[in-house]
Order: sequence, then structure tokens, then C-alpha cells
Amino acid sequence: MSYKSNSLKQLALQKFRKNFWGVFSFYFLILVGLVSIFAYVVAPDNSRYANQMHLSIHSKKPGFKVTMLTIPSQFKTEQNTLSKLFFGKKNADTEVPISEYRIDDEVLVYKEYATDGLEGVEKTLQVKSFPHEDVSSFIEEKSFLFGTDKYGRDLLSRVLVGTRISFFIGFVAVFISLLIGVLMGSLAGYFGGRVDAIIMWLINVTWSIPTLLLVIAITLALGKGFWQVFIAVGLTMWVEVARVVRGQIISAKEMQYVTAARALGFSDFRIISKHILPNIMAPVIVISAANFAAAILIESGLSFLGIGAQPPMASWGAMIKDHYNYIILGKPYLAIIPGLCIMSLVMAFMLIGNALRDALDVKT
Repeated sequence: MSYKSNSLKQLALQKFRKNFWGVFSFYFLILVGLVSIFAYVVAPDNSRYANQMHLSIHSKKPGFKVTMLTIPSQFKTEQNTLSKLFFGKKNADTEVPISEYRIDDEVLVYKEYATDGLEGVEKTLQVKSFPHEDVSSFIEEKSFLFGTDKYGRDLLSRVLVGTRISFFIGFVAVFISLLIGVLMGSLAGYFGGRVDAIIMWLINVTWSIPTLLLVIAITLALGKGFWQVFIAVGLTMWVEVARVVRGQIISAKEMQYVTAARALGFSDFRIISKHILPNIMAPVIVISAANFAAAILIESGLSFLGIGAQPPMASWGAMIKDHYNYIILGKPYLAIIPGLCIMSLVMAFMLIGNALRDALDVKT
């Protein structure tokens, strides 16, 4: 009879694979991550920040279709492929929604789209202003799967581009919180005494300040912007990591393998980094998953308050702020769609955190 020995990592992986919601959340987060990276590839509006405005078709329902005339610009913008892929296209062309058009004697006559009950303005444009005098290639029917926002921008494109902020703020915030929290928690737990007292005092002071208030203060100190929010959120989340690491190290430093490492003359840095931290990372991984979700919610709250990502940058929280009053105006989808996106992403991180907690539980 043969016995197959499984390492703790293999056992944890097997348990995680048996958790349906954990595996589902894992693949969902991979999909969201790919969308956030290649948002401008999959978005119908690939202009920078998906900020192509058409005020004449604002607040249209999902599935709305309109004929779109693209008027080419006389100025050519130079942009490489990587820039278009990751930052969107610098679009100098003008898009005009039209209801009808005709060509009379080398002149394009078109009527701008107007809302119900209004008459569109009729305008003219020389056919020779189009490359190769080919007008048909600049007129196409455009569909808005999620409708348009109050500025006439494609809501689906804004949601897809907004994924980048909400997803990457989790990574940056958790990285900063791990960097500071693991360092402070390791020093406090391993050395104890006065070092522990000073660090714990700093942790308790930071923890006593409401998270949102502390983020607002840091954001105002660093200035409004994209990266400032990332840093501010990360600087408020390290205390939880530090307390967990401190408690784990206090228990682990009395273990026999730590005593043996000291007897062999290893330095404190090597004992902490090579021997203790690898054995206490399970609870740190779980709390990091929860911090991902918390970071997304905090960023959405800051954007809603107007001190997060600044216009015209697409952010789910800012989209809710712009359209929350439409809930009572018969167009609730403008706020509900980004709200559901926030909810699904936060839930995925929480589910994967619960799955990791169960898989890494040494008692089972």
C-alpha cells in the first residue's frame, strides 16, 4: 500500500478548487483584470477616457441607435500603438449624430439629430473635405448598448474604462499597506518592549481616526488626482496588516525553529524574512483580499464626494455622483449600472477572501 504525501500548499490548493464561489470569483477577477488592461481595445468609444460627448443624444436608454457622422479634422495627431492601447486614442475628429443626409452637387447636406418634438438644424459640408471624397465611410449607425450618460457619452465605454481605476487601486493600496504593515508589525512583534509600545501607539492613533476622514486629509495634502488617491488609500490600510503580523510573530517567535535559527547565529533580519514571515502569510493573504474590497469602496466614496479621480477620467464612483438624481427621473440605470459593477467586484474579492480563509485554515 503506497501513500502519497501532499504538502500543505497542495492541500490548500485542493480545498480552494472545491470551493465553487472561490474559483468563480478567481476567474471573474482575472476577466476584470484583463478588461482593465485592454479597456480601450474592447470599448466602443476608444477615445481617451471614453470622453466623446454628444449632447443631442444625452441620457438615452440602453440599446439606443443613431446615425453618426464623423467629420475628419484637418490636424493630424501622432500617437504610437502602445499609447492607443493603454491610454486611448487622441481623437481630433468630430462626431455629429444626424437624423438624415443627402449629397447635392458635391455638398453634403445633413440634419443634426434632435430630441423628440424638436427640429434638427440643417448644415452643409463640402465633400472634398473628406479623404478621397468618400463620405459613406464616415457615416455609420452607432449602437449604445448601455445607453448614454447626461453628456451623451457611451455608458458602456465609460464603465469599461472605469474598471481600470477601481481594479488597480486595490493592487496599489494593498501593496502600500503590505509594505508598511508587514514592516511595522514585524518590528513590533519580534523586538517587543519599547519598539512595540511606540508602534502600537502609532497604530492605535491611526486606527482611532475614521478611515474616510483620514483619506480626505491625505488627499487634500497631496492634492486631487489619480495617484494621490491610490497612495492615500494605501496609507490608511496598513494598520490592520500591522496588527495581524504583530500578533502572528509574537506567537511564532517562541517556536522551536526560531530558537534553532538564533542558536545557529542567523541575523534578526534573516530570521524574520526567511523563517517567520513565510509561515504566517496565510492570515495576511486573507486580510489583503478584504483590503482589496475596502480600497474599491473607499475610492468610490471619494470619487462620489468629488475628491477622487477627477473629470474627465472615468470612475464608477464619479458616474454614480453624476447620475444619482436620475434615479427619481425615470432613468435609474445611469446610476445602477456602475453601482452593480462596484458591488460585483467587491463581492468577488470578499468571496475569494472567504475561500482563502477556509483553504488556509490549519485546523481543518
